[in-house]
Amino acid sequence: MNIFTVILMIFVAAVFSQNFILVKFLGICPFLGVSKKTGNALSMGVAVTLVMILATLVTYPLYTYVMVPLEIEYLEIIFFIFIIAALVQILEKVIEKLSPALYKTMGIYLPLITTNCAILGVAELVLTPDLAAIVGTAGAEVGMNLGFALLYALFAGIGFTVAMVLMGGVREKVDTLPIAKCMKGFPITMIIACFMAMAFYVFTLIVI
Repeated sequence: MNIFTVILMIFVAAVFSQNFILVKFLGICPFLGVSKKTGNALSMGVAVTLVMILATLVTYPLYTYVMVPLEIEYLEIIFFIFIIAALVQILEKVIEKLSPALYKTMGIYLPLITTNCAILGVAELVLTPDLAAIVGTAGAEVGMNLGFALLYALFAGIGFTVAMVLMGGVREKVDTLPIAKCMKGFPITMIIACFMAMAFYVFTLIVI
């Protein structure tokens, strides 16, 4: 299979047809809690994307070249959680030192990433030996490697960010509309999320 086709396949799957928030329903907490403003949603999305890439860069080789040979694959979730938590702490300190302004903008969201199941989901999904298994393309035999794993993490983060920003934009618009008092806040947010999920369902019909 052509390499560009494979990359396109990963992009469409990670961003649209297998979107972590709107299709896989992972990372729902920040999706509902940190999407009141577009700026906050974008900051959270960028931070999550960065941690997804770094976590995959560490966990994939660790699992493939250390845990599998030692036959301790059953400890992967414990290892991955500790690695993600450590990466978040390191990233928080680095941003605070190098860019105090950026830290003030997104630093408050970094601790929330530690418990974001979407990051753990990416780290787990890329362990499959067959790339087609996670992008939903039947009959395409493409072996997973570190390069494809990092691409998937990047595109999954972009998909996460797209969902966050879309939700933030819609919520900002809804806040300006005269809606019933009983629908304000969480009820209308859930309705918006449901309609967004239904809209993204269309992308699951795409076949590359």
